[in-house]
Formats: sequence, C-alpha cells, structure tokens
Amino acid sequence: MNDGELEELITYCPTLYHMAERGSWTAIREQGLLSTSALMDLYGIVGDARDRIERMHRPKSVAIAADGLPGAVIRDQIPMSDSGLIRALPTRLKPSDWYSLLNSRVFFWLSIERLHKLTDAKAYRNHEHDVLEIDTRALIDAHRASITLCPINSGCTKPYPRARDEKVFSRIADYPYADWRKRRGKTERVVELAVDHSVPDVAEYVTRVVVKKGEAEVETLYERGN
Repeated sequence: MNDGELEELITYCPTLYHMAERGSWTAIREQGLLSTSALMDLYGIVGDARDRIERMHRPKSVAIAADGLPGAVIRDQIPMSDSGLIRALPTRLKPSDWYSLLNSRVFFWLSIERLHKLTDAKAYRNHEHDVLEIDTRALIDAHRASITLCPINSGCTKPYPRARDEKVFSRIADYPYADWRKRRGKTERVVELAVDHSVPDVAEYVTRVVVKKGEAEVETLYERGN
C-alpha cells in the first residue's frame, strides 16, 4: 500500500471500531487497550493458566484479577473452533499457534457494518457492549510501525473456515490494497486493523464510546468535546 492508497483507505474508513466488555471503558481509558497477552503480562498470569487463555480456545469469557488492579474480562472466542482452524490453517500451524497470534494483537473493525455483524451475532446480540470509536488517521499516525492489516475476519471460522496463515497479516507498506480494490467495495478492502501488543494511549484517539446492544445505541459514555 502506497501513501495515496493509505489516504484513500482513511477517507473511506475514517473511524475504527472496537467492541469491548460492558463496563470496561473506565479501565481502558486508564490503562489503554491491551491485547490478551498484554493483559496477562499486566496481571502476572503465567504457566498453565496463561497457556489455557493464550493458546487454547475460549468457549466463554474469562475473568481475571490481581491485587491492586481492577477486575478484567478476556472475551470468548465463540466464532472460532479448533476443528475450523484445522481446516483453515496449513499443516505447519496448529490451532494453538493461531490463538497465540491473535491474542498478541488488539483488533479494530474498519466499518460499522463489520462491527454490527459481531454485535448482531447470535452469541452477542442480547448483551450490551462498550464500543470504542477511534480516529483512524490519528491511530495510524501514532502507531504505524506496529499496525497490521488483514483482508478477512481472522478470528472467525464459522460458517466457513477460510484458508489463512500468518501472512494474512501485512504491514501497511506491504498490504496489497490495489488487488483488493479491484475485488471489493470501499469499506471492505481492509477488514481488520490490528496493533501489536497494546495501545496504551488509545484514549487520545477515541472520539466516542457508546453502549450497544445489537445495532442499537443504549447509552453514550464519552464523546470528545463534551
């Protein structure tokens, strides 16, 4: 992706979206947006307990705690399964490799439509979620070297497990934007933007935080300028 293509992407996708656990905005504002691996670093989770969270499928969310820190929740991985990943990955990669890879990143959607596919999914539609809206340009300007782009939903294998490997994640300069421009609409040329490890200063780029249930906005928790 060259600079002109990046500018086009930002123009078409000026806002990034991150769905977080309900009630987590206060901690995110104070500690930043942390990947699963970064959370376990912070909470001192090691050994078998860490492996179960980081390298195994999570059929349900996991609550974690540590002295001096607020309670946190690591979200489930219901849209994935070991069997789906075995079909999707090359034989040199195991499902545990994929879980570890995903858990090392913080993920954002580039369109409201992609966000709503998640909030409307059967597993989530009856629950409330804190949704962060983030200035795409500001985040990229600040964290460009740590960003990868992906043309698929890397955390989903249902209903069809699309083929994937670690190369599905590209640094901005390496992303084949021109190829996807020929095949997809304006907001689908990149499906996911991810940042390695964490975004400790994410509050600087947040423009709005809302509570969503499905596609409905239940409450506004924060709006820049207000």
